[in-house]
Amino acid sequence: MRASRFFISTLKEAPSDAEIVSHKLMMRAGMIKRLGSGIYTYMPMGLRVIRKVEAIVREEMNRAGAIELLMPVVQPAELWQETGRWDKMGAELMRVKDRHGRDFAIQPTSEEVVTDVARTELRSYKQLPVNFYHIQTKFRDERRPRFGLMRGREFTMKDAYSFDRDVDGLKKSYQIMYDAYVRIFNRFGLQFRAVAADNGAIGGSGSHEFHVIAATGEDALVYCPSSDYAANMEAAEAVAVNATRAPAGAPLTKTATPGKAKCEAVAELLQLPLTQTVKSIVLTVEKEKPADKEVWLLLLRGDHELNEVKAGKIPGLAGYRFANETEIVEWFGTPPGYLGPIGTKKSVKVVADRTVANMNDFVCGANEADFHFTGANWGRDLPEPVVADIRNVVEGDASPDGKGVLAIQRGIEVGHVFQLGTAYSESMKATYLDEAGKPQPLQMGCYGIGVTRILGAAIEQNFDDKGIIWPAALAPFQVVLCPMGYDRSEAVKTEIDKLYEALFAAGVDVVLDDRGERPGAMFADWELIGVPHRIVVGDRGLKDGQIEYQGRRETAATAVPLGDALAFIQAKLV
Repeated sequence: MRASRFFISTLKEAPSDAEIVSHKLMMRAGMIKRLGSGIYTYMPMGLRVIRKVEAIVREEMNRAGAIELLMPVVQPAELWQETGRWDKMGAELMRVKDRHGRDFAIQPTSEEVVTDVARTELRSYKQLPVNFYHIQTKFRDERRPRFGLMRGREFTMKDAYSFDRDVDGLKKSYQIMYDAYVRIFNRFGLQFRAVAADNGAIGGSGSHEFHVIAATGEDALVYCPSSDYAANMEAAEAVAVNATRAPAGAPLTKTATPGKAKCEAVAELLQLPLTQTVKSIVLTVEKEKPADKEVWLLLLRGDHELNEVKAGKIPGLAGYRFANETEIVEWFGTPPGYLGPIGTKKSVKVVADRTVANMNDFVCGANEADFHFTGANWGRDLPEPVVADIRNVVEGDASPDGKGVLAIQRGIEVGHVFQLGTAYSESMKATYLDEAGKPQPLQMGCYGIGVTRILGAAIEQNFDDKGIIWPAALAPFQVVLCPMGYDRSEAVKTEIDKLYEALFAAGVDVVLDDRGERPGAMFADWELIGVPHRIVVGDRGLKDGQIEYQGRRETAATAVPLGDALAFIQAKLV
């Protein structure tokens, strides 16, 4: 590629609405152009990166035995109504009507469509297992689109869907896809981590997320450096800090704590460690009759935080909301800040985190303004609670596998694999006939990679003050040739043209900057764009029979004999 025949549109400054590094650098490098809120045009330079991501994904999906098809962006509402997701998806699902008033969805994902394909095409156990995938535009009507491609409304995703006859088959298909994802992210050249995850709204029985490690990542990843344990914060198991409960050692005492509504303030007043306090969180579960609603009290150690996903999995707490002040006063007799499990005004359901369940002589609210109980103990002062893991883990917690302690790092989710089971096949009546001729529900798995999101994640992990540093596999070009005086020196033009033709013939993805730019501006452009390898050819070097090579991560150039240039570059690309 010659730069004069390509489209390069770099900026010295990022637009004011660009918020994070990847957004700023992609805008400055001319890779994307904002069309509307969360909607971008992929400019030629950015599209080259997208195509390289797609090529790696496609090669590994095909290698894993998946079969490519292409499902429509616009999908009939009837399919989504069959699974209940027409209503369940809420405002994120973009709904449109055609000229006849019929409802359609602009797809955020394709479980319904692919299940419709399966129920009409997969009739016999002899056709299983099968895995269909496509790389297609998706749309999710984000409430607050931000961060460029990291949280846009329109994006490109690879989604695959496996169909098996039984759970064992599903697990095998799942492992095949998991292994394929590991190969994909290794080929991208990105530092990543696969973690156990919560299935969320998509449903199913088990899942893993793939995260690109980046300090700016939105997600907290929990892992054990001395074992294979890894999970996202939503799914990470928090074991009890105190393995057993010590016996009561202090009397229950109602203690004045005027104006101290926070555990930190109470601990400071009483000159006790924060770890001796218990915080109260009140949740409400609505019922068909307003009078039947339930109020729950969740108890956490004062220095711990509620994991809302875990709370929602407690039997009876699905669909909960945080209680309002009117409800709190009605059930506890006091405003928030002094709540506790002893002496509530009305009966509440109490759930204690594992750590709280093993605490003794703890401090909790007395359900009276400006008072707390000290010396509270289970069994003696209040009934034994329902015990559940309801907190976020913290750095240094024991690993659930017993092989060390937990560490936490930030990550950007770019892939997710799910064991769906029969969540969609049962609601859509997608069955196959077994050996006995009896219909059985198809076991499904689903596997997504955010193709365009990969760009933002890769940049968040790889950049410096000059611009992007693309991993070699994702860079828009592998090598850039920078001539000093291309339009003024015949010797420079002759030698760099020869090198360009040789690299091109050798299959190297090379760009020759023949625009006639000044060296400083030319170098700045390609450092911003992030091409991994740069070759400079100038009259001064040619007099000594040399060219200059510099890797994007290197701080100084290396002189290379002109005759060795092709072999030298090829060796760098291995």
